[in-house]
Amino acid sequence: MNSPNAPKRKMQTVNFHTVDEFLDYLPEDELKLVLALRQLVLDCIPGVTEKLVYNVPYYKVNRNICFIWPAAILWGNKKSYTGVRFAFTNGNLLQDEIGYLDKGARKQVYWKDFTKVSEIDFDLLKAYLFEAVLIDEELKMPRK
Repeated sequence: MNSPNAPKRKMQTVNFHTVDEFLDYLPEDELKLVLALRQLVLDCIPGVTEKLVYNVPYYKVNRNICFIWPAAILWGNKKSYTGVRFAFTNGNLLQDEIGYLDKGARKQVYWKDFTKVSEIDFDLLKAYLFEAVLIDEELKMPRK
């Protein structure tokens, strides 16, 4: 049990101030994936805001819609996957009849991991992004 005065364990060893710093840090294979996924998000979501949260880019209009998390940006002290994770913050609300997205033990955030750009089904991800934007719009509306 930690005492109240014990220093908190840092969950990350990096601290980026800009998206460019984040991009410069990435190994080349992950950078290619991040750039492709980032461009997809920027092209598909008008008015999207990109902001670093937990040292990775999150994208929002009203609320966080999705994020891109390369394996090189650790949470804790060891790598838990390879490549780049593209995740939907409200993935549980997406229609995913084909089971394309992974959820692990998570209740809300669903994702897909990629190790090569050629693995990305851009048309399918666009469809998920468009649906996620509609959900984001619905979530901002006041309840009746």
